Amino acid sequence: MALDAGGAGAPALETRHLVKSYGAVEVLKDISIEMARGEFLVLVGPSGCGKSTLLNCIAGLEEITAGELRIAGRDVTQEPPKDRDIAMVFQSYALYPTMSVGENIGFGMKIRRVPKDAREAKVREVATLLQIDHLLDRQPAQLSGGQRQRVAMGRALVREPKLFLFDEPLSNLDAKLRVEMRAEIKRLHQTTGASIVYVTHDQIEAMTLASRIVVLKGGVVQQVATPEEIYDRPANTFVADFMGSPPMNLVPARVTEGGLDLGDVTLAMGPGWPAPGLPEELILGIRPEHLSLARGPADLTVTPTMIENTGAEAYLSFRLGGKAITARLPGRIREDSVGQVGLAVDRAALSFFDRGTGVRIDTRA
Repeated sequence: MALDAGGAGAPALETRHLVKSYGAVEVLKDISIEMARGEFLVLVGPSGCGKSTLLNCIAGLEEITAGELRIAGRDVTQEPPKDRDIAMVFQSYALYPTMSVGENIGFGMKIRRVPKDAREAKVREVATLLQIDHLLDRQPAQLSGGQRQRVAMGRALVREPKLFLFDEPLSNLDAKLRVEMRAEIKRLHQTTGASIVYVTHDQIEAMTLASRIVVLKGGVVQQVATPEEIYDRPANTFVADFMGSPPMNLVPARVTEGGLDLGDVTLAMGPGWPAPGLPEELILGIRPEHLSLARGPADLTVTPTMIENTGAEAYLSFRLGGKAITARLPGRIREDSVGQVGLAVDRAALSFFDRGTGVRIDTRA
């Protein structure tokens, strides 16, 4: 089952300087995004950042204050939701309780007067894709949360729209079911090639599902990039701190001739240091997994303030430069056997940010 995202060569979605205001309050500020056909675009950010408002503007449920919105190359800025050729999957399943699964999935086609034979064939095709074809005669009350969410997705899939919009669809599910449904949605995208815009506050969902991620804060786009780029090369300290669990460690540092003065210790940086363009004062970014137990001379010798064993790995917390720092280490660490710990730093994976603006400093040639 392959879905067409729209006109040949046209982006599946394009927003041009989109603004949304409620009176004097500007909620979305100059949003310009282009999404390719077949892409899985995830909108992520903290509560109140504007991600659901942006999704509702795309859907036509909110009126755009300024700017332009195009779906499959067609300007739909002023068009009502029914004319935008979109399908939405909400956090709430919103199923008709008196209808069977098959009737729920096919109800939209029935309203559009699709012939019964074609309707039933389409329902069966979509139900098989979602692995709920054995549930078509059941009522929603007889289903689990994950099965109900599959029915809601099936109702959207039979539309074969130009664009799918998912608004935090897994928020009502427990942790184990969220993982299962996340894998199901990823499989669904790979199978259908659908163009999907997906809203979540869960950065793990964003990292695992997205072709590209849009990170929002205060109605402003902070970065649009692949999950790998977002994680390895965050555009600023907000993205660095928001994306990652545990987040990137951010430490004030002073550039010296031989390395980085971190307050408590100087981290030697080796040949070629300092890189051109580095200011005297900056913020050093270190992902927790880029700190490891030293097998030779240690780059950092630290005193743990807390150890959290999760089973496969341990989180070791300590203080550096007046900041709480976390190292992610493989295996387990006995809490009663640890004094000082020697750590090695992966210098190739370090990030640098401007101390005043928080913007990334690129040291690549």
